Amino acid sequence: MKVYPRILVLAALLAMIISASAHAAPTGAQNVVKNFYSQLVATMKQGESLGFDGRYKKLASAVQGAFNLPLMTRMAVSSSWSGASEKEQNDLVAAFSKYSISTYATRFASYDGEEFVVVGEKISGKDVVVETLLKPKEGDHVQLNYLMRPDEGGKYRIVDVYMNGTISELATRRSEFSSIARREGISALVNSLSEKSRQMASATSS
Repeated sequence: MKVYPRILVLAALLAMIISASAHAAPTGAQNVVKNFYSQLVATMKQGESLGFDGRYKKLASAVQGAFNLPLMTRMAVSSSWSGASEKEQNDLVAAFSKYSISTYATRFASYDGEEFVVVGEKISGKDVVVETLLKPKEGDHVQLNYLMRPDEGGKYRIVDVYMNGTISELATRRSEFSSIARREGISALVNSLSEKSRQMASATSS
């Protein structure tokens, strides 16, 4: 008869563990994406009144906090990074960061009932892929997956975005950016990125 209380205690402990797992807080990686989406949607809702410059200012800290822009810059130019001077590297990170923020300020200029939903995550070693959906007011959902990696401080930050779950945005950029860096040098790539940022600002401000 003494075995029953022990079984009941073990069953109760197991139930507590299962319950805790079911209600566990999202991982750090998921929270980074959720916070970024929250700031993105808030900016989109004010997008038209803010204009490009206003959206850029509001999104700058959100993009810089969620994305590991220095690492993404190094990955985008590939082997050309190691041969660049410290000044060239700093200039390139600054130009790439401005280009990235400008891209979000351009792509998400207004709000029309869109919903960003974090679906889950997949873990591969230290990397985490956070799976999300962009649900427009009308039309098909768009799958946006974020490859995330802990930075030097241990915080998960985005290093790549996969459109439709498979198309790497960084790989697309790398094809162009690394080619310019190899053919014409880092300074030419800095100028190219700066010009792209100017064009986006001009197009959405006109």
